[in-house]
Amino acid sequence: MKKIAYFLASVVGLLVVSCSNNTQKMAPKNVTPPLAEAREKYLEMHGDVRLDPYYWLNDREDEEVLDYLERENDYHDKMTAHTKDFQADLFQEMKARIKEDDESVPYFYNGYYYITRYEKGSEYPIYSRKKDSLSAAEEIMFDVNEMAKDYAYYQLRGLNVSPDNKWVAFGVDTLSRRQYMLHIKNLETGEILSESVQNTTGGSTWGNDNKTLFYTKKDPVTLRSDKIYRHVMGTSEAEDVMVYHEEDETFNTFVYKTKSDQFLVIGSMSTLTSEYRICNADQPLGIFNIFQERVRGLEYDIDHYQDHFYIVTNKDEATNFKLMKTPVDKTAMEYWEEVIPHREDVLLEEVDLFKDYLVVSERVEGLTQLRIMPWDGRPAFNLPFDNETYTAGTTQNIEFNTSKLRYRYTSLTTPSSVIEYDMNSGEQVVLKETEVLGGTFNKDNYVSERLWAPAQDGTMIPVSIVYKKGFKKDGSSPLLQYGYGSYGATMDPYFSSTRLSLLDRGFAFAIAHIRGGQYMGRPWYEDGKLLKKKNTFTDFIDVSQFLIDQGYTSAEHLYAMGGSAGGLLMGAVINMAPELYHGVIAAVPFVDVVTTMLDESIPLTTGEFDEWGNPKDAEYYHYMKSYSPYDNIAPLNYPNLLVTTGLHDSQVQYWEPAKWVAKMRTLKTGSSLLLMHTNMDAGHGGASGRFEGLKELAMEYAFLFDLEGIQK
Repeated sequence: MKKIAYFLASVVGLLVVSCSNNTQKMAPKNVTPPLAEAREKYLEMHGDVRLDPYYWLNDREDEEVLDYLERENDYHDKMTAHTKDFQADLFQEMKARIKEDDESVPYFYNGYYYITRYEKGSEYPIYSRKKDSLSAAEEIMFDVNEMAKDYAYYQLRGLNVSPDNKWVAFGVDTLSRRQYMLHIKNLETGEILSESVQNTTGGSTWGNDNKTLFYTKKDPVTLRSDKIYRHVMGTSEAEDVMVYHEEDETFNTFVYKTKSDQFLVIGSMSTLTSEYRICNADQPLGIFNIFQERVRGLEYDIDHYQDHFYIVTNKDEATNFKLMKTPVDKTAMEYWEEVIPHREDVLLEEVDLFKDYLVVSERVEGLTQLRIMPWDGRPAFNLPFDNETYTAGTTQNIEFNTSKLRYRYTSLTTPSSVIEYDMNSGEQVVLKETEVLGGTFNKDNYVSERLWAPAQDGTMIPVSIVYKKGFKKDGSSPLLQYGYGSYGATMDPYFSSTRLSLLDRGFAFAIAHIRGGQYMGRPWYEDGKLLKKKNTFTDFIDVSQFLIDQGYTSAEHLYAMGGSAGGLLMGAVINMAPELYHGVIAAVPFVDVVTTMLDESIPLTTGEFDEWGNPKDAEYYHYMKSYSPYDNIAPLNYPNLLVTTGLHDSQVQYWEPAKWVAKMRTLKTGSSLLLMHTNMDAGHGGASGRFEGLKELAMEYAFLFDLEGIQK
């Protein structure tokens, strides 16, 4: 396989300086960008009238809409045709670092070792198991390569084996709308039963009788997970019984079994509120009783151990959450007792229950700590981590009666490792470290730092950054800044072998841990949502200015990237500070905030009023409108922009980026690039298959390199 030559960082730095004035020198000059027809459409709310000339693009069945998307794709292809060979080389380069014949660390559950593996040249996994011993014969449960061969997109999820190990339920999505067909397979005969269910989440849970299966259905229009059904083996979908209907449109529902296997649990959750119902798993035809009825603002999660349920909750204004317990027969919150108190400076994220140990995942100053607490009263202790910036977390601890804790560790310079720690002996074994093939990677050649950038209001924003040794901090080096900042989702620093293609060509990569995420605790999230949402955008801008001021880059070499709600971030910051960025990648961007949040038929809308606000309230309407990227496009000299989307996206509908690009074409000034690429076969997550997605990443990297004048 052809290898692209690697350059020393100092040489790359010189290349960037010498070529940066030749941006897009090979891009064709005589290609006319497509223009969508402007059609008069007025939208009125609270006495405010908005003109939306591209509202008509929201019909994916309309031939004119499809024609416009194809014309945008054609324009993108022509404007990037000179990078096609480079994209192909980048794809091969990134693929060459990945071990193709790879497999997961086996985990043991209920008499079997379960393994996910890949074969060389394959796009999809093979799921298998071995009874009692790793030396036993392999039983192939699913070869997804065979299952996917007739589809442009294929996703299998939710593998759920019955307690007697005979049946496995699984979900399949062939459109990328996250609407899964639920199937059941006989693992002894290989037969896939004719009884199947449409429009589910793909996940399911078995009762302990091996014949009762619970699953979640979605509303066919909004795709909200709103109903739990009970299916009995040997019956049809028409005979399935609805055991719960979540009627509140701001909530989603789901079903699972406790780690102890003793209780079935139906959960309902909105942004701010939780509610659970429980049923003895040995009696799956029984009644689900409310654990603690919903109280607005009360969040809690439950799991079971012996005679108690353990509850992670924000009860009594525990902003950063605390751990409580309650007897199995007295679950209302007046019976809850404190186990780990609330702490102002520590975010309690989750707990893992074992027969002899409680493992607590906590976040302190942005970094995860794993605290091990023996049930017998022996002193608790933390696992030691010594990197300046890293990511750690428990993983696949399915077995209850074991002293072995599995956790994952990675950093910006360290490939991901699965580590097994014996909580009895203290012995620690690295079960697997992700291999980086090619023979050129040495983690000692890269440097990671955690910086603190001052925000406008004096808040210090953490920044995780990585670059190759030799990186020049004189403003001449390119830097890609990534951010998200919504839903309390924490963008932890992690190693990426594909990112080496950036670093080895002189780029630095920085993650801005902005408010709206939960990196610094729950208040960090609260300060970046609803009527404080603009903190997310100004934090990102302030980090950009800090990196420029500190010499890590300059406005001529600074790039930004975000996807989904991070795409909203991209749209907002280029309206607020377009002069700071040379180029921006906005992936599946949520940019038409007001119109989307006013349309309750769109997936996700009603469940997100507590995140963004309900624009039917005038205060929230006007605040949203003040930052909504689509509503604030102006005659500005925007950065070079690459926008990506998927026709079947169920999270951010394709028409948001399409409308955004169409409107920007008519208003933007200057000669910067404005490109949009729509994957006509995929949705929110892009292409399926482990290597097809690399082609999309190669396209994005080539866009950045082209702007820097880097041609190989």
